[in-house]
Amino acid sequence: MHSKELYEAIRSAMLDKLLDLPADLLYHSTFHTLDVEVQAEKIAKAEKMSNAEDIFLLKVACLYHDSGFLFTYKDHEVAGCKLAKKTLPLFNLNRKQITIICGLIMATRIPQTPLSPLEKIICDADLDYLGRNDFFPISNNLFLELKSRNMITTEDQWNHIQVIFFKQHRYFTGTSKKLREKQKQKHLGMIEAVIVKK
Repeated sequence: MHSKELYEAIRSAMLDKLLDLPADLLYHSTFHTLDVEVQAEKIAKAEKMSNAEDIFLLKVACLYHDSGFLFTYKDHEVAGCKLAKKTLPLFNLNRKQITIICGLIMATRIPQTPLSPLEKIICDADLDYLGRNDFFPISNNLFLELKSRNMITTEDQWNHIQVIFFKQHRYFTGTSKKLREKQKQKHLGMIEAVIVKK
């Protein structure tokens, strides 16, 4: 099977699985998975990544990176790796390919610690929204998701968490630094302004 057809088969199977994500995952939803897939491909292209195998593994990892939420909220990356190890051999992916995919999934764990160029791309794609114009609605979905799980209680508490998160986060690829960092800093300033007013 050609890698494009193989990818479509894996993608179709994973999107079917993601239909079973808990309804209260307003941020860690199928929409987020598909957004990460799109952004990773864009960043890879801008970073001049041309190896078809690398792009294939990157995109598969994007599909699996939050699949662990099907099983657990805490340590979902580990659960996503388990799922990859269980299901990807059915598509004839070998151990080396699955090891790379698991490395990519684990790199997205907060705080992000990517080592390879591919890991840097998936990390930046995962948090691409921090420096985008749709940041506030997406961020609000994460707030509502955490609130529904009693992990936070007030918007003020959420704003303080976001400021800490923003200050420790950094983009890793030249592409994301150039395209997203300036807007990300603006968002940080807006959140800090809300806190100061209170």
